[in-house]
Amino acid sequence: MRSIPLFLTLFSFAAALQVSIVPTWAFDIDADGDRPVTTVSELDLERYVGLWYEIAKIPNRFQKQCLRGTTAEYTLREDGRITVVNRCFNKNGGLDEAKGVAKIVDTTSNAKLKVSFVSFIGWRPFWGDYWVIGLDEGYQWAAIGTPDRKYGWVLARAPALDESTMEKIFSIFERNGYERAAFETSLQ
Repeated sequence: MRSIPLFLTLFSFAAALQVSIVPTWAFDIDADGDRPVTTVSELDLERYVGLWYEIAKIPNRFQKQCLRGTTAEYTLREDGRITVVNRCFNKNGGLDEAKGVAKIVDTTSNAKLKVSFVSFIGWRPFWGDYWVIGLDEGYQWAAIGTPDRKYGWVLARAPALDESTMEKIFSIFERNGYERAAFETSLQ
């Protein structure tokens, strides 16, 4: 008799802490029941590293100071992680730079990463999703998203992409449940 109230108490406690008994894949599906965000099947990290220009993005709080010239530079590290350096010019013309690190989460494809820009004496308590959901065969552009569809970026090796390429990229985003209207063009 006593085990039922204990079970209910433990279940309520777990629910309050948002501890889930549902498989993690279930959280990749949004509230409307849309299919999960999917990544490219394979990402060659050695081809991916280097300088990328931000062509478009879903506006976010951590880039609000960026007015133009936004780039991301990725460098492979000996420990298997990736050094990330994001740069942009602010409204005063000054260079804004954020240094971080990325780690591979899905080693089967290398297309699911976590990125952190906050470090306390080497400890990184905050990591954000970085999923490569679209990629040019020649690694000339990339569509970056997150499983919750809150963030998205269009990156390219050159400061601009033609209209047909952008159409192709936005169709990838739309197939993954993103709204094209959520994106804004980035000034280079």
